[in-house]
Amino acid sequence: MTYTQVLSKEQTVAQQPGNVVSNMDGEIVMLSIENGKYYNLGDIGGAIWGKIEKPVAISTLIHELISEYEVDASECEQQVMSFLDQLGKENLIAITDAQ
Repeated sequence: MTYTQVLSKEQTVAQQPGNVVSNMDGEIVMLSIENGKYYNLGDIGGAIWGKIEKPVAISTLIHELISEYEVDASECEQQVMSFLDQLGKENLIAITDAQ
């Protein structure tokens, strides 16, 4: 299936099950059982991965990251949306529309 999702801050995102995740010296690394690929999510990517263990609104995720890190709001939004888009293309996350 080809990924064609257009993300918006009003959507909810959560981890897809079936990934083996490990912390390697502060960086989160993951093996997707489904697609047989290895990913290094890094420090911030790992923090995002941890925050989406359970479904969370993308807008809430961005707000939490802005509160925790010294980052410009628009830059944070752009980077988070790009990261989530990449995770979506790899089928690592579930994206649902707001209820």
